[in-house]
Amino acid sequence: MINLYKYCLGLSAVALLATIGAYLAGETAATGPLLTIFFILLGIGIRQNKDLQGFSFTLGIFAAVTLALYYPTAFQQWGSFKLNILIVPLLQLIMFGMGTAMSLGDFSGVIKMPKAVLVGLVCQFSIMPIIGYSLAKTMGFPAEVAAGIILVGSSPSGLASNVMAYIAKANLALSVTLTAVATVLAPLLTPALMQWLAGEFVPINFAAMMWSIFKIVILPIALGLIVNHLFKKYSDLLNKIMPLVSMLGIGFIIMIITAAGRDNLLQIGPLLILACLIHNLLGYVMGYWGTRLMGMDESTCRTIALEVGLQNGGLASGIAMTMGKIATVGLAPAVFGPLMNITGSSLATWWRGKPI
Repeated sequence: MINLYKYCLGLSAVALLATIGAYLAGETAATGPLLTIFFILLGIGIRQNKDLQGFSFTLGIFAAVTLALYYPTAFQQWGSFKLNILIVPLLQLIMFGMGTAMSLGDFSGVIKMPKAVLVGLVCQFSIMPIIGYSLAKTMGFPAEVAAGIILVGSSPSGLASNVMAYIAKANLALSVTLTAVATVLAPLLTPALMQWLAGEFVPINFAAMMWSIFKIVILPIALGLIVNHLFKKYSDLLNKIMPLVSMLGIGFIIMIITAAGRDNLLQIGPLLILACLIHNLLGYVMGYWGTRLMGMDESTCRTIALEVGLQNGGLASGIAMTMGKIATVGLAPAVFGPLMNITGSSLATWWRGKPI
């Protein structure tokens, strides 16, 4: 198996050189497939390294984005069927998987760690929305793209923060509780924040957005919790299958969004990447130091920093879809997701080597 990884690394280097050669030769049509192959082979090759294998999924996302950028029509419509219709059902499936991995015990941290949970929630729903609004106002994006940046900041954290908290040797129980509680509060807080901060960029229907989030998040998670309770003997099987289903679903959603917003992304891509990177990194920094100022311990500070910096981009994409603005409002969530996986994995790995 180790030889397979080494072969993939070697072949990825060949694919990268071929991509550069094709670009310099003016054969731009060939660069798309070659670059896709490079990302796939590199993602397989780095799995031999425990410190780098967490980036495999992100490299897979890069491969998916490359395909969507080069062949957008393949991910927009199949015959008369528009693929963006699949975004909400796929998100509901992902949230169902989240529910099957949860139990009511995940909410017990509210009682066991009330101060940490309260501080985490205040940071989650204040730091990122305000940073998002500041970036939207100052960087000169089109109105709907600017609203998408605010939407990312107004969304709760997702399961990625739990994974990163585990890698970073942070307080995993607190991370799980914060994710669970923030997700439950999202149908109320996310529309309220959007109406307050993004209302000047796009019309926001509070009730419609609240109902959309309820359908996308609360109902599937509740169903997952019920299934987990009733079929506990199959929980190991579900925990093996659903993460894979979720990763494939997220990848396909990002491909659909990228294809739909390709033209806009090519125009503002570098600036949007910069904005999302600043948004993400400031979330970590302000989440960590804001918690330190509240006198919390190192483990809690790391946990809340990850909870603040890592947002549920999938939910933001689903909201953009229900708004009918997937090609504009949905761009920031599509960019933010892969970026946060890179920065989050890097930060968590660095923290792992630092004693609490």
